[in-house]
Amino acid sequence: MQTGNSNVERPTIVDIISRMRTLDAEFPKREKCVADYILDNLDKSAYLNQLEIAEAVGVSVATVNRFCVKLGCSGFREFKIRLAQSVAVSMQYLGEPVNDNSGSDQLVVQVFSALIDTLNLARNQLDSDVVARTIGVLSQARRICFVGVGGGSANVAREGANRFFRLGIPSESHADGYLQRMVASTFGKGDVLFAISASGQPRELLDSVAIARQYGAHTISLTKSGSSLAALTDISIMVDLPEDQDIYKPSASRLVFAAIVDVLAAGVARKRPHEVKEYLRRIRTSLVSVSNDTEPKPVGD
Repeated sequence: MQTGNSNVERPTIVDIISRMRTLDAEFPKREKCVADYILDNLDKSAYLNQLEIAEAVGVSVATVNRFCVKLGCSGFREFKIRLAQSVAVSMQYLGEPVNDNSGSDQLVVQVFSALIDTLNLARNQLDSDVVARTIGVLSQARRICFVGVGGGSANVAREGANRFFRLGIPSESHADGYLQRMVASTFGKGDVLFAISASGQPRELLDSVAIARQYGAHTISLTKSGSSLAALTDISIMVDLPEDQDIYKPSASRLVFAAIVDVLAAGVARKRPHEVKEYLRRIRTSLVSVSNDTEPKPVGD
């Protein structure tokens, strides 16, 4: 016999740790003890079974199960999976903050040193033949669409479009997955879809690349080696960049990706010297009346 309302929609749980904290005041006393125990022992709770948690808290297995259901899980199994995922991501953010009162000079050294080290690492990984092939394809492109999702990759994609339209190649960037797919479906021979991703896993990018390739467009990726995106594109510029363990410091990888895009833009400019000079002249002329600045400027400005 079925009891209860099976049509009640359970809440979507994104962050089980925050949900436990949010519902803390609403738990009955015994279930609150379960919550307090798990929150105080996150590093090991994800590896305990239902009976072990019940015995550690001094409650019944049924109480542990009710606690899981109240959080929005179907039962202990789903709770444990979500807790393990959340703990794996969250542990580096849950400890006591490091009281580092570094002065501004020291912060400059830390951030710039990390960037220099990461740039040197990427430079040693770049395959000059792959870079040359990429420049060759981009220099012949009818139009280019740079795509990325998330904060870092999407910003680099925008920078790509910003660099390449100046070279006289119609260029655009998109971070929305739906729009990426639609644009990719309008591509054909002579067009280039350039996908950027530090992980090389976003489904939106993989789908957009597959669509563009279906219609004969060139596909290029800037991503990590061995990733799904690297395997899917015609050309892949692959760099493996470690992330700094300092959670307060910005990621250097996005700046490295931007530097690689600059390398490609400089290479394409040299492949099309006469056209590029004329487009840059027009751009600079259009801005004279706005800035009154007639000094020479580099390709990117």
